Amino acid sequence: MKAIFIFMMLVLLTGCSEESTEDAPIQQSVTEESNQHVDVENPQQEEATSEEQSKTTELTGEINVFDPVTNSVIATFSTTELGYHTDYYSYVNQIKQLAKDLAQGTDSTEGYDQRMFLDKVNENGELIKGHPMVILKESELVERILEISPNGGNVELPIYITETGYDRSEFDSLEEVIIASYTTYFKASDVGRTHNIRQSSDAISKVIVGNGDYFSFNTMVGPRTKETGYQEALEIVNGEFVLGIGGGICQTSSTLFNAVDQLSVEYVEWHHHSRDIGYVPKGRDATVSYGTLDFRFHNTTGFPFMIISTTTENSITIEIRTSEHYTYH
Repeated sequence: MKAIFIFMMLVLLTGCSEESTEDAPIQQSVTEESNQHVDVENPQQEEATSEEQSKTTELTGEINVFDPVTNSVIATFSTTELGYHTDYYSYVNQIKQLAKDLAQGTDSTEGYDQRMFLDKVNENGELIKGHPMVILKESELVERILEISPNGGNVELPIYITETGYDRSEFDSLEEVIIASYTTYFKASDVGRTHNIRQSSDAISKVIVGNGDYFSFNTMVGPRTKETGYQEALEIVNGEFVLGIGGGICQTSSTLFNAVDQLSVEYVEWHHHSRDIGYVPKGRDATVSYGTLDFRFHNTTGFPFMIISTTTENSITIEIRTSEHYTYH
């Protein structure tokens, strides 16, 4: 019986050992499948990463901004570096700033935008040609850049050039008929102020404003500095009279306003003084300050005209003249 018991125990132990031996390969097989699964995932992840990198590279090409007049590249940037795929809001703002800098210029670079500098007849009766108005449309440039940002590419500056709106062959006939006139008076004893009025009067006299042209007082008169010949005189700053170079030229711009206001022009920019000035009725003035405040109008009369500005000892008169045949239209 003892021998039988020992034999039975050996059989049972052998059976447990076999089950364990059979289970081991199953566990190993599961482990191998698990290892194989991990090994398979890694290439897929690497492949996916590679595809993403390739896709990112494809989507982040350079953008070249070029001038259609000179056909030269004036700006190059990477959409990736500007954050197109990571911070779109910031990217758009940077593109808007780029467009603004190109159009308006910066402290160190000149912008594309140029106000129209109108033709003028000099003291010898010769026509001095100005230059057209040049506008780089910022919003259109931003739209063009955003449109190609996904893949990069070239974008052309949206530059618009407006030439003067009159036939230069008829410039000598534009003095024939006076269609508007206005006179204001000043104290001749104020030497500096009188000088400034006369110099600014000469600057705008015999300027030709073609049909559709834009007149800018600051553009035609230029900076008011000692270097450009202007003198010190009283001017209004924040409602107070203070000495400044070029004081008095607002009388020229205000006289001009009251002359052209008799025509059907459209005002682009027009500012009032911070207090009454005396030489024109209240609300009929046009204050200017170079670089900040300008007097600008658009000639919407349908015909060209010439500005004639003259001074006497104590007055300034501005006439608007045109060719006789335009008065019958």
